Amino acid sequence: MMIDLPGSAASARAPRTGAAAALAGDDTPLGVRTRWAAGLLTAPGLPDEDLTGHFVPVFLARHPRGFVATLEQWREHGPFTVVDYQPVAHKSWVTLAGPTGVRSTLSLTLDSSGLIRVLHLGPEVVTPEVHDWASLAGALEQPGVTWSALAARVERGTVETLYAKDADRPMPNGSSYKLYLMRALVAAVAAGTVRWDDEVTVTPELRSLPTGDMQELPDGTRVPVRETAYKMIAMSDNTAADLIQDLVGRDAVERAVEAAGHSDPSLLRPFLTSHEVFELGWGAPELREEWSAADEAGRRRLVEAIAGPMTVRGSDLGPTVHRLGLDWHMSAYDVMRVLLALADDGAADTSGAVESILTAYPGVPIDAARWPRAVFKGGSCPGVMMFCWLLEDPEGVRYVLVLQQAADDQKLIGDGQFLRGMGGRVIESGLLAGPQR
Repeated sequence: MMIDLPGSAASARAPRTGAAAALAGDDTPLGVRTRWAAGLLTAPGLPDEDLTGHFVPVFLARHPRGFVATLEQWREHGPFTVVDYQPVAHKSWVTLAGPTGVRSTLSLTLDSSGLIRVLHLGPEVVTPEVHDWASLAGALEQPGVTWSALAARVERGTVETLYAKDADRPMPNGSSYKLYLMRALVAAVAAGTVRWDDEVTVTPELRSLPTGDMQELPDGTRVPVRETAYKMIAMSDNTAADLIQDLVGRDAVERAVEAAGHSDPSLLRPFLTSHEVFELGWGAPELREEWSAADEAGRRRLVEAIAGPMTVRGSDLGPTVHRLGLDWHMSAYDVMRVLLALADDGAADTSGAVESILTAYPGVPIDAARWPRAVFKGGSCPGVMMFCWLLEDPEGVRYVLVLQQAADDQKLIGDGQFLRGMGGRVIESGLLAGPQR
């Protein structure tokens, strides 16, 4: 069972496709890992090497029968041909065509140590091309899914809305709440109460669930603030976010929400940590009911009552809870305002730390000549998916794109590949630039 991939016997006999050649020539750590992972599907026999040198321990632990058994199932759909390769920061996607033409996507995510944290083969998610805003709306209009979108052009502080659909309606946003944490941290650094080389300490009370990898660090591990903030934004590390919130304080984050111009700050009071959302949402049914019925004071008491090490496991997450107020609710305009505020923070920060953190992961392949500055944040929770970008052109004009989805059933939204892909389609379509000026 072979795949037309450079380095395999098949590639020596057949012309290289552009995608396969790009993968073969990518000698970055991500490219090397991706090439090795794709090679798992090319070798005539199953790998006999020690896989522990390629994967984080938790990945192999999730395969009680062994990852080789999973590989056997994947290889049943081959032989494959590489038809697309998309590397973005610490993530990559390889599109593979099977013998009948059916296409699959091999997705890979590296952790901060350079080992593979996520490796998954699934059906290709097809995103239609976007020619105008109507075609975007047509693609996002799906039964059972509530959505909103905003595209805007910002020059010298003046906002021109290019497209808006329910952009003023608060919606659950998952991990985009970390943008407010970043603002609170930047304010603390500017005030001199926190330094980038200060350290935070991992404790059971502050440990959360993935995404990210900091939850696997031993108790007492000390991590620099700058590294923690990087993981919070670039890798959407939940434990990193909770450590930052503990450092700056809940009150400071709530002030940051107001300062960034949130349309209804009461929706984010008390400002929850990821740990608290997991515990309240899936710790016990009575917690969800109590939270939903409580006013702000009652919710603050409930947050204090659940303080302690996490009892919820990732396998406990199931039913959606965002309609009970257990998420971070922001309208698309709210998202735009905090993105613009952070972009100003990055421009004002002389250390360069803010800018390097905000621009570390652009979410989709970005044409750097067209958009030399790209800020991205994604967010998800059961029944919630959102992606947002702030792109700046060579003249310093900013463009913002926000896409949000919510549903009572997570299956209606999927794993985010579709919405992420639609964002990429809008960015590559040229619609954001609007009329030539």
